[in-house]
Amino acid sequence: MRHITTNDTPTPTIRGIADHSWQERGRCHGLPAKKIDELFFPSARNRAAIDAAKTICGSCPVKKACFDYALDNEIRQGIWGGLTEDERRPWHAKVNKRLDYSRVKAAFEGRDIHLSDAEREAVTRHAYVRGWSPERLAYALRLENLDWARDLMRNAAHAVADRDRYWDQADETESAEETTEDEDVTSPVQVPRQVQTDSLIAALRKAA
Repeated sequence: MRHITTNDTPTPTIRGIADHSWQERGRCHGLPAKKIDELFFPSARNRAAIDAAKTICGSCPVKKACFDYALDNEIRQGIWGGLTEDERRPWHAKVNKRLDYSRVKAAFEGRDIHLSDAEREAVTRHAYVRGWSPERLAYALRLENLDWARDLMRNAAHAVADRDRYWDQADETESAEETTEDEDVTSPVQVPRQVQTDSLIAALRKAA
């Protein structure tokens, strides 16, 4: 009997570090190297070349993947994702603070994702709460040093403990205070929990 199988799994929107297949679908793919250098690595005052490159990028189906590639690989020269060096500079400056939970979820699903410092911290904290071993965390984050994974788990344990301790104190302080309409009382500063939706939590649990 002949078995015919189909794969209806949607194409992932987040690509791994070694996945360069998106480049073949770029509108600039196939252009001569000299033309690419002229358009996408122009001088700062060559507005004609910059405008021509932006026109090509404007309708490119992989513009977002191109932009992410430049950020993930610290490529600061040239036009990537339709943005010039100056336009990408603020993104490069805060790339390690990027916190995209779709990327966190992808890391839990085993994807080889270039995580920012904030995203790596989110993965570590969730792994600690889920009771992961340092070995499992090291595998998920592609860490070669197991001691580093142990340190990350230890830091996550301290962070979670501090968060819960300060959160409880803030709740107790707020409930104990009695205020009137005429009193000018400053509310206690609370350390907020990470905002998470029910669907996100369910997805992370499933991935873990």
